[in-house]
Amino acid sequence: MEINWVIIGIVVAVVIVLIVLTNKKNQKEKKKLTDLLNNDFKKPEEDEPDFEDNVSER
Repeated sequence: MEINWVIIGIVVAVVIVLIVLTNKKNQKEKKKLTDLLNNDFKKPEEDEPDFEDNVSER
């Protein structure tokens, strides 16, 4: 039985292309998720007054 290197080469090339495409898609999804989580944050309301501003008003 002889090894068919052409078929093995094609299969290896297809696997490498699939890995690269999957990695690129994951990076895009990671960037979208990071942007969503960074922009979705709401600042809490200030519970304590700013004492420095109150001192300057007097």
